Amino acid sequence: MGNLIAEIEEKVRSLSSAERAELIRALIADLDGAPEMDVDRAWAVEAERRHRELREGRVQPIPGDRVFENLRSRLKR
Repeated sequence: MGNLIAEIEEKVRSLSSAERAELIRALIADLDGAPEMDVDRAWAVEAERRHRELREGRVQPIPGDRVFENLRSRLKR
């Protein structure tokens, strides 16, 4: 197995930078597996709901600096 990996690595190193980048992206995508469409769809629905609530005035936005300030104070406890 070690020889095979060494051979593959040698061949990969002979590729252009663009080809290596394309190969790396393909390998990472393969490791990540198929995207979970249900999760992506659920987040899109949630984002639309939150945006609608803001637009309609049912909730008030909280400035990011205040959010992070609250988080920092909670983490210090």
